Amino acid sequence: MDNERQRSGWSPNGPHGRLATPFDSNFTGTGQILPSRLVRIQHLPWISLWETQLKAEKKSEHTIRSYLSSARRFALILLPDEEEIDIEEMPISEMHNRCDPNNGRLDLFVQSISNLRPATINARIAAIGHLFKYLGHRIPDWVQRPGGTRPLPRTLTRDEIGRVRDSAANSENPLAEPIITLLLDTGMRVSELCSLDMSNLDLIDKSARIYGGKGNKDRLVLYTKKTVDSMNAWFGSRRMQIDTKSPVGDDVDAVFLSTRSSRVAPRYIQKMMDSIADSAKIPRSRLTPHTLRHNFATGLLERGVDLVSIQRLLGHSNIQTTRIYLDISDQTLREIYHRAQNAAIEE
Repeated sequence: MDNERQRSGWSPNGPHGRLATPFDSNFTGTGQILPSRLVRIQHLPWISLWETQLKAEKKSEHTIRSYLSSARRFALILLPDEEEIDIEEMPISEMHNRCDPNNGRLDLFVQSISNLRPATINARIAAIGHLFKYLGHRIPDWVQRPGGTRPLPRTLTRDEIGRVRDSAANSENPLAEPIITLLLDTGMRVSELCSLDMSNLDLIDKSARIYGGKGNKDRLVLYTKKTVDSMNAWFGSRRMQIDTKSPVGDDVDAVFLSTRSSRVAPRYIQKMMDSIADSAKIPRSRLTPHTLRHNFATGLLERGVDLVSIQRLLGHSNIQTTRIYLDISDQTLREIYHRAQNAAIEE
């Protein structure tokens, strides 16, 4: 019987029956072997080499942190009779074996994240999928990515935006007004704002060049005279800040500097917004840099800007990401409705 199974390509060593190992790796040539590109470095720690690969692929710092966190969670899962080991120093060859999708570890990992939100589950599976591919494995088809509707972006009302602008203008923090104005004028991501350099600004042309945005994409953002005026006001404070303490390194050219003369960080921006939210009588959870990005997009859509132009201004790689704003922008629909109703009344 075994000879017949081997001639047909079925594994002679696997269990018989419906759940038997379907094909012998010697027959198919797709055994779980370490990729040749990793053979010479198989004794080196897997995590540092994989992190280097992620950086080489221009993954964002946030994505790299998320991937490494998910991979560590996976690697720490113990199978029966296994003992705890130092996964940080684990060589690639051992991690390759640990990631074998047939040993049951992947099953336990999927079960451990089954109670999380669909977006979180998909993000963690994506991280493990990348690691598997790097090590010469692949995620089996039985691993299901949960579906579900994508939540609509949360935006502020026009009244709330007005209160935010007033609070920023009256804030003791000289960064409040220029940052709020710039975010509402450009739809920048907070990481892009923090990375903005003086050499990338053109106040005469009312534009700024974003380098290394999400997905390592460069793009041009545009702004209005409001931003120019608020930026010029900030530059006076910036010069005094530099006279007090000179920035060092890459921070020398940073547009936005903290009181320590260092480039502002996303956490600094959010703390500043929390203060503005309190002053504007808005829940802190509703005022974030990304909320203002959503307001920028919906504002353009309501004023008749086409979706492709909005996609380019936001830096979306896929227009389907931009299309979600169609579901929350009803101002244009309201205007069309009222015009039609008024015309009917006049008739």
